[in-house]
This record gives sequence, C-alpha cells and structure tokens, in this order.
Amino acid sequence: MNERIVDDLLREPERYELFEEAFWGTELDRRAFFRVVGSGLIVACAGSEAIAQQPGRGRRGGFGAAGPKELGAWLHIGEDSAVTVYTGKVEIGQNIRTALTQVVAEELHLPLERIRLVMADTQWTPFDFGTAGSSSTPRMAPQLRRAAAAARELLLDLAAEQGQVKRETLGLQDGKVVTTDGKALFTFGQLTQGKKLMKVIDDTTPTTPAEKWTRAGTSLPKVDGRDFVTGAHRYASDIKRPGMMFGKVLRPPCFKAELLKVQTAEAEKLPGVTVVRDGSFVGVAAATEQEAAKALALLRAQWKTLPQPSSEELFEYLKKHPSRGDGGFGGRGARDSRGSIAAGLKAADRQLQATYTIAYIAHAPMEPRAAVAEWNNGKLTVWTGTQMPFRVRSELARAFDLPEERVRVIVPDMGSGYGGKHSGEAAVEAARLAKAAGKPVKLVWTRQEEFTWAYFRPAGVIEVTAGVTDDGTLTAWECHNYNSGGSALRTPYESANVHTEFHPTDAPLRQGSYRALAATANTFARETHMDDLAHAIGLDPLAFRLKNLKDGRLRAVLETAADRFGWGKGKPADNHGFGIACGTEKGSYVATCAEVAVERGNGRVKVLRVATAFECGAILNPNHLKNQVEGAAVMALGGALFEAIRFANGKILNPRFADYRVPRFADVPLFETVLLDRKDLPSAGAGETPLIALAPAVGNAIFQATGVRLRSLPMAPKGVKAS
Repeated sequence: MNERIVDDLLREPERYELFEEAFWGTELDRRAFFRVVGSGLIVACAGSEAIAQQPGRGRRGGFGAAGPKELGAWLHIGEDSAVTVYTGKVEIGQNIRTALTQVVAEELHLPLERIRLVMADTQWTPFDFGTAGSSSTPRMAPQLRRAAAAARELLLDLAAEQGQVKRETLGLQDGKVVTTDGKALFTFGQLTQGKKLMKVIDDTTPTTPAEKWTRAGTSLPKVDGRDFVTGAHRYASDIKRPGMMFGKVLRPPCFKAELLKVQTAEAEKLPGVTVVRDGSFVGVAAATEQEAAKALALLRAQWKTLPQPSSEELFEYLKKHPSRGDGGFGGRGARDSRGSIAAGLKAADRQLQATYTIAYIAHAPMEPRAAVAEWNNGKLTVWTGTQMPFRVRSELARAFDLPEERVRVIVPDMGSGYGGKHSGEAAVEAARLAKAAGKPVKLVWTRQEEFTWAYFRPAGVIEVTAGVTDDGTLTAWECHNYNSGGSALRTPYESANVHTEFHPTDAPLRQGSYRALAATANTFARETHMDDLAHAIGLDPLAFRLKNLKDGRLRAVLETAADRFGWGKGKPADNHGFGIACGTEKGSYVATCAEVAVERGNGRVKVLRVATAFECGAILNPNHLKNQVEGAAVMALGGALFEAIRFANGKILNPRFADYRVPRFADVPLFETVLLDRKDLPSAGAGETPLIALAPAVGNAIFQATGVRLRSLPMAPKGVKAS
C-alpha cells in the first residue's frame, strides 16, 4: 500500500479504532521464508502494497510498519508444479479468495484448482495493512497479477534456454510450457526444481488486458465453496489444540467503570480452574466452557461507576461536546470550500435547511470475536478472526513485550467483519489466559459481549443548507457533519458555492469503522436534501440530479438504475412510493431506485423492489459482484429502517438479537441489479459503496407514499407516523 493510500485511510475520521492502541510491524525474514517454501521459484512483486516506514506513524495505528524489502505479494512454484500465492488479505465472505485466484490463473493459464492461496498468516504472507477500505481488489489484484505475469515470463525464459528453442514459439498451458503446435516441453516444476530464484518486477511487466481475460472476468464458482456449505470449514471458534482450555473474562457492569477490588477465592477452589488477575484484567480458564462460566460467576468484584449520557440525549450531546482536536484525522474529502455560501443563498429562489441524525449501530456479525492462543517455547501463536492480522500481531507483541517474529497470527476465512474486526481484543485476552494456564486457551465472546464491547458505527448529526433556482440550478451547498465522519461528505453535484466540513466530537461510546464508513450517513443526508429541493421547485428528482451532475460515471449508473426501475413510466399505487438516490465512494459508483409500501394504521414499511446499477471498473467475477451488491443492500435495510443501539449510564440496553432488530428473510425485496462492466478502467473495490444509496432511496419513496419526510436513521423502527 503506497503512501497516498495510507494517507487516505489516516484521514478517514470514522476509523477511530485504529488510534486506540500503538502498534508496530516488522519485516518478513527472507531466510525463514525460504525455509518454509523450500526449493522452487519465488517471485517478489514490486508494487505499492507494503507500507514504507513513515516518521511519526510507527507509534499509532500500525501505519508505520514496513513490509519486505521486495515489495508486494509473493508467488511460489514448487517442484510438483503446484502454485502457491501469499497474501495478507483476509477472506471475510466477500469472496476475495476466488477473485485473487482468478487473476493469478489468468496470467499463468491455469485452472483455479491448481492454485492455492495462503491468506492472512503473518508467518508466511508479506506485511499487509489489512482488509479494509475496499482496497483488496484495487491494490492486491494488480500486485498478484504482476507477480504471476513475472513468473510466466521467467518460465518462458527458462524453457527457451533449457529447450534451446525460440522464446516467441512458447506459451503456457495447464501447468506446462508448450510450443505453438501444442507440444509440451516442460512442466513448471521441471523448470524450477531445486532452484530458489527471485525476480523483482516493476509496473512494466506485461499483463493480460481486461478485454482478453478468459478466467478473470467470468463467474467462476467460489473457491472452497463446498467446505462452507457442508460445514467442513473451520472458523476460529472451531480450532482445537491438544490440552486446550476454555476462557472467560470478567466484564465491567458499564462503560468507563473502574475495578476497585475482586475476590477470587471461591473460583480458585474449583478443580482445574486458573484465575488470572493482571491489573484491571480478570479472567478464568477451565477444562470446559461450562466450568469456565461457573468459575466466572463466582468472582466477586466491586466497581466505581460514573454518570454517563443516554441514547435519548445523544444528538444534543454530540453538538455540545466538540473534540479538542481532530484525533490526528484531517477527514478525507471532509472539508471542501469554494465560492461564497452567502452569495449562493442570495442568488437562490428557494432555500432549504435541515438537520439529519444517525444512530449508533452494531456490526452484528454472525461470528462473534473468537481466538485460540498457544504458547510454545516463548513463541505465541493465535488463531483469530480479524481484518488486520499484522496489526493484531503488533498488539500481541506489545502486550507481552515480545519481538514480533515470535508472534504468529493466523486468520481462518471468517464469518464476516463489516469493518468491526480491526482490533485484537479476543486475541490478547486468550493469550493472557493461555500464558497463565500454561496450556492453549480458546476464548469465544458471547453475543452480548459482541454487542456491548465491540466498537460501533459512529452516530452523527448532519446539518445541510442549500439554495436552488426555480430552473433547478444548485446555487449553494453547505454541509456540516458532527462525529459521524467525512467519507462521501463532499457533494458530487455541481455548485459554484460549496462548504462541507467534518467536526470531531468527544463521543459517549466506543466507535470505529463500519462498512462504507460515514458514506452511508452523508449520502443519506445529501440525497434526502436533494429530493426535498427537487420537490420544492416541482422538478422530477431524477431530472434535478442530472441537471446538476457532470460526473459521467455517476450519471451512467443513475440513468441505468432509473431505466431498469422504469422511473417516470407510471405512478405508484396507493400507499406506495418510488424513491431514487445515488453516490460514489472508494472509486465505485452506485444508484438505487426503491419502491415501498406503507401499511395503513401501523405505518409499517415494506421495501418491495430495489433496482441498483453499480460500476466499479473492470469486473473480476460478475456473479460474486452481484452477490456483494445485493448483500450490501440487505445489510443497508437494517440501518435504514430499524437498527439502533440504545444505551443509558454506560450500559447497552439491547445487546442481543432478540432486542436488536436486523433484516430478516421477510424484509428482503425483489432485487433488479445491473452491473456496468468498464473493462477500460481499473477494478475498484465493491465491499462498501453498494450500501450508501439504499437508505435515501427508501426514505424518498416513503415521502412520496406518505408525505412524511424522515431525517433520522433508522427511519421507521416503529413504523411511519402520520404527519
């Protein structure tokens, strides 16, 4: 990852969790790497994925960590012609394992089953910042593509030399170097047997252009998909180690509680139980999870607590508690000032000011935090679900005063993250218990712990003031975001007078990255406000957007979604409404049209139909991208309509699925998804942007159906109340 990307991530204000602890990374030991892979061909890819040492950043967030001297991703061709690819990226359900395998297969002319990806294992993979910011496809795919292309070119060179034939008469096919008439000369393994060859490549290495892809760009099945369907795949919570114990941790009764004293005698009387007290950390380990829970219940703790704000006063609290600084964040895209807002408003025929509020919501992953920790001869190995294995390795090294080369973090393909698993709390807790017990320890957070002690998507207050002329020209746009974040705060619409700004606050809850960051909140406020402006001057919402929009890619998805939906071709039925919204973030573009029905009496909202157009450059796997887009829309339904964390005096009041409403099967609408495949553009990430237009499209549809304008997320946790 180059410095520009690091700077982008640093400036995204809502990544609060990256600044909670100090972390460091270390360089991969090349000699140790060779001991692992054995003989064969090693290609080091010169690219941008490793982060160079940056003064002043080594102390915070892991950004100062250096990768291998040979930058980028690694590829190994063994004596048996097996191709192993190494990447620090994590498979979280987004299917990046398949997409990355496809780009390697494309350059080496191999079927996917002949390639194995080693992912997110700090012992074998090059340093990686983490699976965040929709960066896996735009950053790692080109790295691995160039590495595979370099391997291809080197194989051809070796075959031409050893076979004494002209290089231009050779090609690759199914793990062999063949002549133009199809005669096999060498297997990959025959060319690399007994050799440890390294080649550093650069951006000039030729790769296959997107219009000529045969393996990439197609809807190939999910790699290892059968294991997930049959239950053969092992998540972190499935890991078993010889002699393993089970751990539990004593949690405070509320946030910011201070442990005064704890009595452990009764728990220590239980046979085979280890009780650990390390400062404010108190935990137990036992032979079974049930025995550990019993021991935990016998601990007697006294706590000092403080009065804290509640969710009822949240938005007033945020406005009244500005942060003393920006926490090191400038806010990517958060501040944009040009022209004069006063002049723009004076030139307007209509002015509109409104305030939008965004509740805290939980990540609610199906797989709660889990870790298995094992100490062996002063070395620590941890299996855990995290999006940032190298950051967690650094956290463990610091916690136990270890050199990082004595810490190994392994991430099995895990059960979702949504930006909520950047930190390593469970890993450190399991390692503390394992060190005290002298045996491996498994620690799995309960659902209530996950809902309470993980960080939340930041709440926010967004204030928008805008002016428009009667012919639909946007004359002024001013937007202030308090706490939620700066992602997508800058408007894509044209106006001579613009001011957008992010304002950090001292938030009452632990908060951090959430899928799409604040782009969801800021797009909701902007697209709702644009809808109101269109209605104020009697202009069709689609026509109003297009009149003020020059970005060709955003116009393309907007027009495509409208066409698929049938925008303007008919009126909704009674109590039904149509809504439209669009946005861009992380280099990809989305537009969504929604049809909703609002039940009479109870005001219950049902989203009936969602048409989405999405564009992220050249598509690596169309079917899996479609799944990403529609899965994101389902997730977005929760935050749009009913998800919200309720809290008071430092306690979460709805810390379980029984009390915290997430989308259900009955909530899923009919999806009509159109993918715009731009083979002339680099592939961008698709893990976040598909979420951002759903909430405003639904809100705009609710307004058409009822005449009620909803400006708070969630919009209708108890239905829509008549105006």
